[in-house]
Amino acid sequence: MTRVQILGCDDSALLERMLALFAEAFSDPVAYNSARPSKEYLQRLLRRDHFIALAAINGSEVVGAIAAYELQKFEQERSEIYIYDLAVAEPFRRQGVATALIRELQRIGATRGAYVIFVQADYGDDPAIALYTKLGIREDVLHFDIAVKP
Repeated sequence: MTRVQILGCDDSALLERMLALFAEAFSDPVAYNSARPSKEYLQRLLRRDHFIALAAINGSEVVGAIAAYELQKFEQERSEIYIYDLAVAEPFRRQGVATALIRELQRIGATRGAYVIFVQADYGDDPAIALYTKLGIREDVLHFDIAVKP
């Protein structure tokens, strides 16, 4: 049976297992494995209120995960939550793991007074697009990455 766990400040080892899942699921070991943060960095991140990490665990294996950020708004006293990464291990896909993770994030968002959760999907990622369409309202927007150093 798969359960969803909210990571706390002592769960840096679990967060490292989430990084391994993201590396595999996204076929991007360079981004997720080549310069792993220190245990202290991960513990500091997990202590911050704006970072939300959820792991779907089956037995002792991390089979799904969400890394999200709560963004405090300035125009009103409210926040929105951005799903930065969401992945499910191949053998556990299409079994409701991603939906369970998002449902737990919705519960967390409601307790924090967030007004929306948002996420991006890439063109061609039909399973992700189908999941997010089932759970939310689609907005077609353009996304731009702007380098920090001009």
